[in-house]
Amino acid sequence: MATRSKNVSSPGSAQPVAPFKNTTLSVALLNSDDVELFKRETLYQGFFRLDGLELRHRLFEGGWSEPVRREVHSRFDAVGVLLYDPERDSLVLIEQFRAGAIDDALSPWKLEFVAGLVEKGESLEDVARREAWEEAGCKVTELTKLHTYYPSPGACNEQVTLFCGLVDTQGLGGIHGLDEEHEDIRVHVVPFANAWELLGLGRLDNAMCLIGLHWLNSQRASLRAASQRAST
Repeated sequence: MATRSKNVSSPGSAQPVAPFKNTTLSVALLNSDDVELFKRETLYQGFFRLDGLELRHRLFEGGWSEPVRREVHSRFDAVGVLLYDPERDSLVLIEQFRAGAIDDALSPWKLEFVAGLVEKGESLEDVARREAWEEAGCKVTELTKLHTYYPSPGACNEQVTLFCGLVDTQGLGGIHGLDEEHEDIRVHVVPFANAWELLGLGRLDNAMCLIGLHWLNSQRASLRAASQRAST
């Protein structure tokens, strides 16, 4: 059970309690040894792969589950970059057609952060800088890693690593992307206040934007102050 901060007393007590220090859960962690995989087969192989799994796993109350079948979408890991200009308090959003949103009632063209797949031999930082140039035509001066997360672990093995990249947005815009990847990407430079409004209106409806903009909302004052100190 979590304890509270030193300067907060528990009800009915004049003495403060100890600070919260232990971030582990109160139960043992289940891991890959607690899964028995009977069979893995490739159901489809294209740019991505669909695997069929037959397995059982340990139960929280003890024992094992019945054998179950699951389908897993096997994808490459990805990198996303929140491109932010602290001097102008603006960020870069890209807009492109997304096949997964083809039935979206509003539009299958989505506003997103720059992002791309990790290719063999590339570091995550290399991917971030490459995609910033290919998709938005901008050079990143400083990268900060925010989070690595599973967008949909119930059905997909992809992990996404999200960075904040500091950029100069002056002169950015236009249409970008690689012809060989059939990319048609429009670049928007958006003041933070406008991006925050778009988030509230549901226009930035993907996990990367949700995570990145909430992080930026808490950190932008520090980023802007650091930028001002550097410029002076």
